[in-house]
Amino acid sequence: MSQPEPLNPKSPYFDLAKKYNLKVDFKPFIQVKGVSAKDFRHQKININDFSAVVFTSKTGIDHFFRICNEMRVTVPDTMKYFCITENIAFYLQKYIVYRKRRIFHGKARFQDLVDVIARHKDDNYFVPLPRPHNVEIPRLLTKNNIRHKIGILYKTVSSDVTGIGDFDYDILVFYSPSGIKSLKENFPDFVQGNTNIAAFGPTTACAVEQEGLRLDINAPNPKAPSMTMALDNYLKDYTKNYK
Repeated sequence: MSQPEPLNPKSPYFDLAKKYNLKVDFKPFIQVKGVSAKDFRHQKININDFSAVVFTSKTGIDHFFRICNEMRVTVPDTMKYFCITENIAFYLQKYIVYRKRRIFHGKARFQDLVDVIARHKDDNYFVPLPRPHNVEIPRLLTKNNIRHKIGILYKTVSSDVTGIGDFDYDILVFYSPSGIKSLKENFPDFVQGNTNIAAFGPTTACAVEQEGLRLDINAPNPKAPSMTMALDNYLKDYTKNYK
């Protein structure tokens, strides 16, 4: 798994490992670095010029409130929050009194959230994103005539994972194009062979194929909205075929 080990002992990844007797290693292939307040000022963005914020991840929430704190910006109680999923919306409780704010969320895809945003076209939206980010996000907002401004609050860089040692796994799971980039940077001579590659999200899947690799497991899909469900379905079929 190219991400940190879950802190929650009830994580579905642990349930999956137990169900199929798997050995699972969590090795973050990327790390997140926050943009400094000084660099953010160079973007010439005044957060209080906006009436709404769009969040596509919990990391985006963390860095939005970090920048506000560092720049001594008081976020008004009237600010609206639009989150790509309900789970990310609930994460706002870490920073605000949830029940006293105007919070909206989509189902999973950014297009679903844009449909919600489109019902509030009078608002001016601030969209905190990393570098690099999914270009589909600003494209969809522009296509739907949503007044918005993209702000870069953090960046993802490759981690050094060459110390893993014997890089001999049956399945590699990636959650972002940056993870695929990190794989190629850390293991330039990587040959996929019988290794299965799983990718979460269409941009990650696209990055797998652009690198000339084979995509074996993808999520979300109609039968599996989450990566754990996609892995479960794959392993179920695998064990059935090899019994």
